[in-house]
Amino acid sequence: MKNKSIYKEFSLKIIYATTFFVVVLSFIFYGFTKSMIYEDIATQLIKDARLIIELTNSSIVKKQDLKVLTTNETTIDIVELSSKAPQNIKKYKKDNHHFVEILYPFNNNSFKYVKLTRNVDNANKILNSIFSNLLFLSLGGMVLIIIYAFAVSRTLLFPIIKITKKLSNMNENSLTKIDTNTLPVEFQSLANSINILTNKIENYVKYQKELFIGTAHELKTPLAVMKLKSQVTLRKAREQEKYEEVLKLFISEIDAMNNMVSSVLDMGRQEGAQFERPIELDIISYLKDKTEGFKLLAKEKDIEFIFKTDIKFFITTIQKTLLTQIIQNFIQNAIKFTPNNKQIILEVKKDNSKIIIQILDEGIGVDESIDLFAPFKRVGEKQGAGLGLFLAKSASDTLGGTISLKNREDKKGTVATLILESKPSCKIK
Repeated sequence: MKNKSIYKEFSLKIIYATTFFVVVLSFIFYGFTKSMIYEDIATQLIKDARLIIELTNSSIVKKQDLKVLTTNETTIDIVELSSKAPQNIKKYKKDNHHFVEILYPFNNNSFKYVKLTRNVDNANKILNSIFSNLLFLSLGGMVLIIIYAFAVSRTLLFPIIKITKKLSNMNENSLTKIDTNTLPVEFQSLANSINILTNKIENYVKYQKELFIGTAHELKTPLAVMKLKSQVTLRKAREQEKYEEVLKLFISEIDAMNNMVSSVLDMGRQEGAQFERPIELDIISYLKDKTEGFKLLAKEKDIEFIFKTDIKFFITTIQKTLLTQIIQNFIQNAIKFTPNNKQIILEVKKDNSKIIIQILDEGIGVDESIDLFAPFKRVGEKQGAGLGLFLAKSASDTLGGTISLKNREDKKGTVATLILESKPSCKIK
């Protein structure tokens, strides 16, 4: 099946529609003009008939007496019928000439009628001339319609053609954004969506490359250390304590690799969670329930965990697993980097159509000059694979949210923020 061109289809539809409109309008105009001309002729004949009757009411009328009222185009005759005839207008053609005839009664009690016959060849010529001019204008208009149709089609389809060309030239090495300033308002929403998607793809490709390289490096380094340590240890006999040290080193390196593999598996689980069916969830109630578990984790370090909000409920449709990943990562990082006997605050607030979830800790702060959401970026000297924030960012992008990690304004720690846009179906109070 041959693919159709939307440009040609749209142009043809404009041509058909406009041509049909012009043809119908031309016939309406011609019919209206013809009707008006013949109506004027009929009206004039009726006036002439009434005038003749008025002039002849006081005397006996003979046919030859009416010749003075006869013109080159109109003939007058008096006829007497056997029965009453309706007053009507008759059009006919005789010897290539066109005529209009009318019968007008002298009075209601008589069968005598005035018959007026007018030659309307001139009127017919005018109508033929009008028809010819309309036909000529229609043919000329057809050319203009075709030019107009292709011009309008190209103008209207230009944004689509531009977006299509832009997308067709894109690949993983050339993910340029569409300039929305040159597009009509109707296409800006589509272009913005494509730009957001392009940005996500660009970040995904960038981070995936870093992830593969980083994972290989993170796994290769401990293996190289273990191999080298084994080779050195086997060169000569050593005391038992030395072997124990080597084995402890191996266990430590294996634990680190196990954490790395677990993080990579978490990424695989998150890929699956991105296709999880969204459910209706009251985020405020959900966070309140989670707070009890967070308080237990914080209590191990004697950290006070506080939940604050002035929102009664925020019901939306969301992928719960992805939201859980983001919140748990923020809380775990806050507990990890906050010293004992400090405080962590989970705060939820509303900003117009947005809901803002913030976790404020009293930890060591962050270096805002680096991309903390890139894979294998670690904060401080705490152990970890460095993939938690990367996974949180990926989950946030899937939810259509925005996350950030910055130092608090009072310089007393870090604030992790998740911003979610309200959907039309959301209920918030």
